[in-house]
Amino acid sequence: MTDSQNVVFPRVAVLGAGTMGAGIAQVCAQAGSQVVLRDVEDAFVERGMGTIRGFLDKGVEKGKVAPELREATLGRLGTTTDLAAAVAGADLIIEAVPERLELKREVFAAVAAAAPATAVLATNTSSLSLAGIFEGLPSPERCIGMHFFNPVPIMALLEIVRPAAASDATLEGVRTYATQIQKEPIVVRDSPGFATSRLGVCIGLEAIRMVEAEVASAADIDKAMELGYRHPMGPLRLTDLVGLDVRLAIADYLRKELDSPVFEAPQLLRDMVAEGKLGKKSGRGFYDWG
Repeated sequence: MTDSQNVVFPRVAVLGAGTMGAGIAQVCAQAGSQVVLRDVEDAFVERGMGTIRGFLDKGVEKGKVAPELREATLGRLGTTTDLAAAVAGADLIIEAVPERLELKREVFAAVAAAAPATAVLATNTSSLSLAGIFEGLPSPERCIGMHFFNPVPIMALLEIVRPAAASDATLEGVRTYATQIQKEPIVVRDSPGFATSRLGVCIGLEAIRMVEAEVASAADIDKAMELGYRHPMGPLRLTDLVGLDVRLAIADYLRKELDSPVFEAPQLLRDMVAEGKLGKKSGRGFYDWG
């Protein structure tokens, strides 16, 4: 745990209280930052806080989180549905809303009108163009990508995405903060899919093609990558966790942006999404989550 007076960003606003936003808020609060978690409805904010409490409680039960750290973390977390109130006085604002370009642009337009001019603006997008997300915002040198991985409190990687206009000071501040929130940072330039999504989607789509061609079962394809290549999770189980609809949207985006047949979505993926088989969130994908 880092003393709040020593963290690079003492005051953090996280916009979006879903699985990713809740996890981001948790790790920032654990590091010593005062955090405001914001979403558009009270029910969403409460669900996000429930996710955080559940994760911390499980950590205490397993002996991985000290009870004192749990209490300190929760004590640094506040919630609101008021965007202007959330970002007022923030040193770092992390957007974690759904992967829709226009929605992210709308959020940052509102943020720019209400946040301090010195606040660093970060998006958690996994693949969308940062140039598109931040287009037209004042002080583009303070805009950057902070791509976290699910579950945020456990996954060690933080992919820092640097747009062309981002300053060295912004990059170094975020890189230092990454270590303070116990993440290993990598830095990539603003390019479609960055490093992780571009590679991960490519592997995931090929795994789906193998299921489609009846090369092997989903379970055996996943086991091959877990045991043969030491992946912590197979690409098909990961697709179920990410959401088949999310994976399809990213694949279509990368196919268009990179003009590469590698990212052409298999018909099986399109059919499953059309049938409502979206993975864990719907109870059924390549695995039965019921």
